[in-house]
Amino acid sequence: MDRETLGLTDADRDAAHADLFADFVAIVHRLRRDCPWDREQTHDSVKQLTIEEAFEVVQAIDDGDTQELKKELGDLFLHVLFHAHIAETNGTFTLRDVMEGEMQKLVRRHPHVFKGADGQPLAVSSTGEVLQNWEAIKRAEREASGADETPSALDGVPQALPALLRAERVQEKAALVGFDFPDARGAWAKVEEELAEVHEASGASGNPEHDADRLEAEIGDLLFAVTNYARMRGISPENALRRTVGTFSSRFSHVERGLAREGRTPEAATLDEMDALWDEAKALERRT
Repeated sequence: MDRETLGLTDADRDAAHADLFADFVAIVHRLRRDCPWDREQTHDSVKQLTIEEAFEVVQAIDDGDTQELKKELGDLFLHVLFHAHIAETNGTFTLRDVMEGEMQKLVRRHPHVFKGADGQPLAVSSTGEVLQNWEAIKRAEREASGADETPSALDGVPQALPALLRAERVQEKAALVGFDFPDARGAWAKVEEELAEVHEASGASGNPEHDADRLEAEIGDLLFAVTNYARMRGISPENALRRTVGTFSSRFSHVERGLAREGRTPEAATLDEMDALWDEAKALERRT
């Protein structure tokens, strides 16, 4: 793929810092050659570390810490190069294959940016149309490759994603082909319906029978419905829950510190005492 086809300028080339990139790659190669630990690693042995690095990038973004983000992006970039070099030494693919494949995919899936078959970019009117085109192109790619006998609109959502994030991605893909509530009110009605079913399955409505398997299924339905409502209101449920967990952790730490000043632990305190410190933490948040 030549630079003229991509529409790249000399400034774009300079911005790529090709020499620095080559030095980075060379360091990874040397580590794999000269470091006993690096030499022993496989895709499988470092995959969890790769996941951890990705989450550390997310944490730096959540914290608004640009210096930490810079460091964590470097760590994640290292993992990309490391996996590519493992593959190269195994004879499966090379770093060049990775980059060329991704570049071709980006150009193919952005016909509104790069030249199409007629030599002109495809006209689009909205972000929604861009996303619909993206999914249509992905389906065409899968059909052409013969990878799926029965292609699904949900293909491409990794099963390894955290459940909440996976739910959001599945809903997004279903919505792109028209399987969605007409508006957020319909999604909220579904939340209320599922909440009532959790209430009934839990025995809270007076039913003495408590089927743990059914309750788990109903709670799952409720979480899925809340996720859908959040998505339709433009809220990422993953981000919302991460924010709430962070707030809870901060307030609970305040409770622990308050008790520690008295030489006590949460186990030795009453719920009322901890609630008072919790309310104190909330009041501090409002003032700051």
